[in-house]
Amino acid sequence: MGYMPDLRRGVFFGIAAYTMWGLFPLYWPLLKPSGAVEILAHRMVWSLVVVVAVLALRKHWSWIKEIVRQPRKLALLTLAAILVTVNWGTYIYAVNSGHVVESALGYFINPLVNVLFGVLLLRERLRPLQWAAVGFGALAVLVLTFDYGRLPWVALTLAVSFGVYGLVKKKANVAATESLAVETLVLLLPALGYLGFLQVAGQGTFGEQGPGHALLLVGAGLITAVPLLCFGAAAISVPLSTIGLLQYIAPVLQFACGVLIAKEVMPSSRWIGFSIVWLALAVFTYDSLRAARMTRTARKAAMLQPERSTT
Repeated sequence: MGYMPDLRRGVFFGIAAYTMWGLFPLYWPLLKPSGAVEILAHRMVWSLVVVVAVLALRKHWSWIKEIVRQPRKLALLTLAAILVTVNWGTYIYAVNSGHVVESALGYFINPLVNVLFGVLLLRERLRPLQWAAVGFGALAVLVLTFDYGRLPWVALTLAVSFGVYGLVKKKANVAATESLAVETLVLLLPALGYLGFLQVAGQGTFGEQGPGHALLLVGAGLITAVPLLCFGAAAISVPLSTIGLLQYIAPVLQFACGVLIAKEVMPSSRWIGFSIVWLALAVFTYDSLRAARMTRTARKAAMLQPERSTT
């Protein structure tokens, strides 16, 4: 009886996390005239403040000794910090320079990039429908390259950096809050150094644009940490197949922000490219759900087999 409330609560947290991530394009433009790198530096600093506050409330510090004793994990989390810097920086730049739709494309194709990484790096074997989905994704990139007149580098950078980030985090195997604490701590000195340089050079915007703007820059840390904590709560109780479906909430909302709010131009060729991406994701999702259903059926049959043999 306790499972369903936990599941519903987990789904609620998952929807909340992906909805907040999907609405990020509405927040970053509020931070102008701050540049993308300055916003990124503030995001690093204030994210660490929020995470440390959460850890202090939980009185959870014992993990630090374990991490310090494992240089491999520290190295992996340092690499994760570099990757998340590339991802965050590219995303903020994309949103504040009128490429919201292209940033949404990056998170649409991210599941397909993860599948491709499974083949190239982990030697996984794909099912026929997975190959079909990857093929459709590649075709979509070609169509959108023709449409943009260049490779959709924003989308590809976001998809690849986040895909590799996921792989590194999986290998590090550190809980979300603790991992973010280490990652932002690694980034703290470069971020503070850059912000200090801006202030000395008279180019920093913190405190120069009024208290409201300063609070918005501080809020960058809060809106980074809160969705992550919600996602961590969801991941505990929600099946991976459900998480896989929920993850599409974010790029759908990002796409809607780009088209309906930012009023980005969507020529017919771009609609065709996105339609192919959505077809690829439909094929991928159908195959994933079917595989999960077959796995559950096989497990149930295996559990029933000993009972039948004893009778």
